[in-house]
Amino acid sequence: MDTEAQHMERDRSSDPADGTEEGSRFTHVRKRTGASLSWRRTVFLGMLCTVALLLFSAFVLQPFLIPSGSMQPTLRVGDRVLVNKLAYRFGSEPRRGDVVVFDGTGSFVQETASGGNALGALLHGAAASLGLAEPAGSDFVKRVVGVGGDRVVCCDERGRLEVNGAPVAEEYLHPGDDPSAVSFDIVVPDGRLWMMGDHRSNSRDSRDHLGQPGGGMVPVERVIGRVDWLGWPLGRLGSLEGTDAFTGIRPADADHG
Repeated sequence: MDTEAQHMERDRSSDPADGTEEGSRFTHVRKRTGASLSWRRTVFLGMLCTVALLLFSAFVLQPFLIPSGSMQPTLRVGDRVLVNKLAYRFGSEPRRGDVVVFDGTGSFVQETASGGNALGALLHGAAASLGLAEPAGSDFVKRVVGVGGDRVVCCDERGRLEVNGAPVAEEYLHPGDDPSAVSFDIVVPDGRLWMMGDHRSNSRDSRDHLGQPGGGMVPVERVIGRVDWLGWPLGRLGSLEGTDAFTGIRPADADHG
């Protein structure tokens, strides 16, 4: 009987699930392994969500941080807008009055050779595509004032902007601003756009590049998307208000025909 009791005692002491030192060590290792697996699962899910957001931002809806006051009062510094990248994806083109985000390379800024910190640029680009950082220096947000074929003139005898001979009542302008302090009379080439900010006295737009190659005209294919919604701050959350300023403007061919 004593031998059997001793044997049973040894069996109990070898069980890692009991309260001995060896059992405690086994339980600790098991908990640590479980915690490690849980941490890895969390990291994996976080990376998966980030990739999904980046893809959604790249092809469907991109948050965009407004970096300057050139579009006030329509858009304010620090606003986060949502750029609809599908707006012009299926044959539609920008229309007069649309507020759009575009790549100004070759029209608003000179093309430069790539260089510098590639990793830093990549990380900044990812943050900007999620609305967490200011956009690249080549990305701009402006209002489309003239499309291909339009004759845009400023200003008429009453100080108004004209498109194809019709005066435009620009109710979206910043209070106190004139339509333009710079006189111009241009015809927009086909496939290009004439862009202007709503805060005319604080906007570097197509007017500032009249004497440069391209004349400040932005190629339609450089348009990233249309600003359709305000996402931040919460007090301004909602769709971006449209404009009737260009309603009734004659088509360009009617003006030149």
